[in-house]
Amino acid sequence: MIIRTGLGFDAHRFAPDVPLHLVGLEWPESRVGLAGHSDGDVAAHAMCDALFSAAGLGDLGSNFGVDDPALAGAAGATLLAEAVARVQDAGWSIANVSVQVIGNQPKLAPRRAEAETLLSGLVGAPVSLSATTTDGMGFTGAGEGVAAIASALLTRETSVS
Repeated sequence: MIIRTGLGFDAHRFAPDVPLHLVGLEWPESRVGLAGHSDGDVAAHAMCDALFSAAGLGDLGSNFGVDDPALAGAAGATLLAEAVARVQDAGWSIANVSVQVIGNQPKLAPRRAEAETLLSGLVGAPVSLSATTTDGMGFTGAGEGVAAIASALLTRETSVS
């Protein structure tokens, strides 16, 4: 069996008058969203990067470039589902994905189980979600945006000759 790991990272600044989409969920109580060509869901984007990295399929930008007008406003969940399909089409099975959101808001703990269930369903494998802050340091600590880092574990059977 071949086992490969991949890492992904994404960050977006907050923008007014934009709905907040994060970890595949909408956060209607938020007064700001994340700026981006798509919906700015840094967790979904980092997960895509981790999956593409592990499979040797490039990264988010090379697969879903900002020059594609069809992706303007695309949901992170849609991009994640497509990333999963591309990874599986390349012959890989997803064993698990872990994603950590870095920022002061929104508070993920009340919706962690909901997000893990949604993301695990999209990926077809367990997804673990965690969150942290940077204790006031950097753009996330200053409340200017949110970042996420993800890891993915993929497997592929080797053929026996």
